[in-house]
Amino acid sequence: MNTEGFDYDIYDLNSYYYDLPEERIAQSPAQKRDQSRLLVMEKESGKLKDEPVFHNIINYLHEGDVLVRNNTKVIPARLLGEKKETHAHVELLLLKELPDQKDVWQCLVGNARTVKVGTKVSFGPNDELVAECLEIQEEGLRLFRFTYEGIFLEVLDRLGKMPLPPYIHAQLGDNSRYQTVYAKIEGSAAAPTAGFHFTPELFEELKKKGVEVLDVTLHVGLGTFRPVKSDDIRSHDMHSEFYQMSQETAERLNLAKEEHRRIIAVGTTSTRTLESVMQRYGKFQACSGDTKLFIYPGFQFKAIDALITNFHLPKSTLVMLVSAFSSRANVLHAYEHAVKENYRFFSFGDAMFITGEKIRD
Repeated sequence: MNTEGFDYDIYDLNSYYYDLPEERIAQSPAQKRDQSRLLVMEKESGKLKDEPVFHNIINYLHEGDVLVRNNTKVIPARLLGEKKETHAHVELLLLKELPDQKDVWQCLVGNARTVKVGTKVSFGPNDELVAECLEIQEEGLRLFRFTYEGIFLEVLDRLGKMPLPPYIHAQLGDNSRYQTVYAKIEGSAAAPTAGFHFTPELFEELKKKGVEVLDVTLHVGLGTFRPVKSDDIRSHDMHSEFYQMSQETAERLNLAKEEHRRIIAVGTTSTRTLESVMQRYGKFQACSGDTKLFIYPGFQFKAIDALITNFHLPKSTLVMLVSAFSSRANVLHAYEHAVKENYRFFSFGDAMFITGEKIRD
């Protein structure tokens, strides 16, 4: 894949395709989180440097830098049940609870055509959890009302499975490996995977170095992982995802901006949260709400100065986001390099650090 002199349309979906051998897709996490590999890239020039372990990120972060991470926690959102009328198997992926209707969730249905309004799906022995379809939405989405006894998340812990991406073919032996070590606020249907590389010990080292660590929340849902189907990416409709920022975080981020200190996002979800707030208010502000922000080349970044991220699926909104932050040519060249150098891709794969600073040889 040679991007030099390549004639492409920046809005054409196929411009964000790259060849990836299946064996490069990581099927399990690194044995130790911060021992995954790290590819560092200069944002403007595209210059690359291979680091043997992610822990070396500490050499690229400086006193005064602000590291912003997404503290969302993945819920066991994958439910396998059967229709009460026919006993046919039904699979649900819980995406988000409606803010104004308790126990009503938007779900992605595996065999959606068989689920009509009024269909009831049972999970667990003795109808421990029952979902009734209330509304049919687009592309396999449905609204369900759940009935149960006790506390919903405790019932979900017993009956649900971790919602691993479809390209990961085996269940985890330890579900905590599909969480960041700082996961706190329950609500995601997928993990903010750039955070997988951090350990408590690494955060302690960073704080001792004078790096400030702040949290925001974005509950990862269909907006993040839904495939782009329109040939013109500008026609893609992002699904909304809930985010929030505290007063303390907003104040500290505004101070960092005033003092011209770098704001470094851990992952695309943190990026979208920070940029959503800046787009809406022109500064950082305590807030919560839904975002449908779709970041692709031409987007003007107002919040972040550097980005820690994983290697993303071809033609995904996430590849478009990192291409917007650097350039499409730089990103695809980096991905080509990563394939040749046997980096591991996607959720359990290795990491990239995209920085505006010059890389030392």
